[in-house]
Amino acid sequence: MADERRTAGSRQPQPQPQPRRSQPRPQPGQGQRQPHYPPVQPGQSRRQPQREPSQSQTRRATKRRRTAVSRMAGAFLYVLLVIAGSAILATVGWVWACDLLGLNKEPATIEVTIDDNTDFNTVVDQLEDAGLIQYKFLFKLYAQFSHAQEKIAPGTYELNTQMDYHALVSSMGSSSATRKTTDITIQEGLTIDQIFQLLDDRGVCSEERLQDMAANYDYAFDWLRDRPLGDYHRLEGYLFPDTYTFEMGENPKFVINKMLVNFDDKMDEYMARYSGEDAQYSLHDIVTIASMIEKETDGEDYKTISSVIYNRLTNPASETVGYLQIDATLVYINGGKVPTLADREIQSPYNTYLHQGLPAGPISNPGMQSLLAAMEPESTNYYFYVLNPETGKHEFTRTYAEHDALVQRYQTNGG
Repeated sequence: MADERRTAGSRQPQPQPQPRRSQPRPQPGQGQRQPHYPPVQPGQSRRQPQREPSQSQTRRATKRRRTAVSRMAGAFLYVLLVIAGSAILATVGWVWACDLLGLNKEPATIEVTIDDNTDFNTVVDQLEDAGLIQYKFLFKLYAQFSHAQEKIAPGTYELNTQMDYHALVSSMGSSSATRKTTDITIQEGLTIDQIFQLLDDRGVCSEERLQDMAANYDYAFDWLRDRPLGDYHRLEGYLFPDTYTFEMGENPKFVINKMLVNFDDKMDEYMARYSGEDAQYSLHDIVTIASMIEKETDGEDYKTISSVIYNRLTNPASETVGYLQIDATLVYINGGKVPTLADREIQSPYNTYLHQGLPAGPISNPGMQSLLAAMEPESTNYYFYVLNPETGKHEFTRTYAEHDALVQRYQTNGG
């Protein structure tokens, strides 16, 4: 073992390093385990082996196919709905357009009346009932955008089914050419009640509305200043008799104003003589006298009747002692009946048998001939008159005895 020992400080020889052989670098793809494929026979392509699909895969495929079919069906249904909706909208739109434009309606003319108190909804109902429109909501929608409610005025109009919405609204305006009119002759001697009833009967305006307007509207005429508001009879005597053209359903303010304007025009040249402080009679007195003349005259003796009235007024010391004793005033207060002896006791400021002087106001609406007679009476000494039943004319006397003799004669003869 001594020979195997090493002396101290001696070095054991180191093994020499062997030279490293250079190894070629693996090329891309080299050094990795390649999949094993079976040998490919000539004429065959190398494919991965086919695997049988699992049940879950089958269900997913089936679901995808069903989803695709559903999508196609939904798209087809959507297209059908769009087409159907468009067709419906087109049809409805055409129907609405026909109504809006007044197309495809049987020709007809309809009379429509609108009063002051008729609201817009009632007007639309009338148009639908008359067959002038078919769709109220559509007309109201049009009216909202065209401000039709502000353009429609009271009146009676002749409309036809060929009119579109614009023409209907325009034809119901205050200046419409389709507004129906009527000519009415107001005869001399009618009372205000008779005139208002006539206007109501002819469809111009209701009697109630005329009375209300006459009582409460302050017409701008100087000669009406002393006629207090509140009673429609304040206009008695001033509704001048004439032939007027009124619009059917016309505003009562304008109806009355036409007659008042006519009175103002006719009496304008005479107004001054009855407006001064030194005037013996006022215009109201003249109209009151004329209204009695109108009811008493036989058609020819206007100025002679006027002379009797003035003789009694200006000579209170005569037999008549200031009483006019006009039977027409009794007719005015008894409702238009033939006056009786009992009527002479009716307590009324219009009773000229109970009250001296002029009655409270006019008892009719006189014409120009009676007004002229009241302003220019004939100069006579007559205080009485009686109707001759054989001639239909009045006979005048100066004394009551002469008058009574004529009365007895005519009564004996059956008059």
